[in-house]
Amino acid sequence: MRFVDAHTHAWGHDTAELPWQGEVLPPEWEGPYTHEDLVADMDRLGIDASVIVTTPAYGRGMRANEYTMRSIEAHPGRFYGVGLVDFFGDEETVRTAVRRAVGHERMLGVRMHAALEYAEIPTELNPDTDWIADDRLEPVWDELARQDAALFVFPKARQLPLVEELAGAHPDVPVVVDHMAWPDEETDPEAAPWTEFAAVADHDNTYVKISSLPRSADTDWPYPDLHGYVRNLVEWFGPERLMLGSDYPWMDSWDSYERCLSWVQEVEFLSARDLSYLAYRTFEKLHLK
Repeated sequence: MRFVDAHTHAWGHDTAELPWQGEVLPPEWEGPYTHEDLVADMDRLGIDASVIVTTPAYGRGMRANEYTMRSIEAHPGRFYGVGLVDFFGDEETVRTAVRRAVGHERMLGVRMHAALEYAEIPTELNPDTDWIADDRLEPVWDELARQDAALFVFPKARQLPLVEELAGAHPDVPVVVDHMAWPDEETDPEAAPWTEFAAVADHDNTYVKISSLPRSADTDWPYPDLHGYVRNLVEWFGPERLMLGSDYPWMDSWDSYERCLSWVQEVEFLSARDLSYLAYRTFEKLHLK
């Protein structure tokens, strides 16, 4: 079966041309995880393609997405990308930054680290921050609609009402929620605030990545304590709006690349049809239309 890993990362060597900030690399990482490394791991697991989400280690400047785009060019047909931009500033400068970030045909959109305080290199977690709803971001939404590109948002559960409001206000922009809004010890799949996902699902332009599970799990593979979250997402969104991702190599301290994805084969309530949508059909419906 075809498989597209909807969420990976890659970054090159720290050079004068493309420097990065080591403090925002995955735990215990010091050096690069190159596109060659990622392709080798994908080949080992039989993964056809993956989405490289630009690491914030490169900042938000004009060259923030350079390594992601070089990765795409180096391996034709294997990679797609999601970019980072500076969302605040002069309107035309912001619009230009968005156009640059999605200018390559395989760059799918831009990402907002909603759960982190806004910064050049975001690192400070704040599950209540509301900068994604700032009116100054309207040019970003408008430009994404013009470019037929998506907004990838990484919130915590308490921010889901903001995501719902923004998705409703911008129906022409696909809104993809990363990592199931990052469940943790403060969330329950049957209780608010995480169940605010049901309202998000009411908007047809919303999608969810079922990704980064090892980081949220309190149990070992196949992470049964998170299956209730998955079950509810399937009920609310349908498999047609869900995508499976690894978040590798960010997960390297928690579990292997293979186990970040193979857990899904152990979930009895997921049918073969469900699995096909999670593996590639939702991705292709959303991004390759």
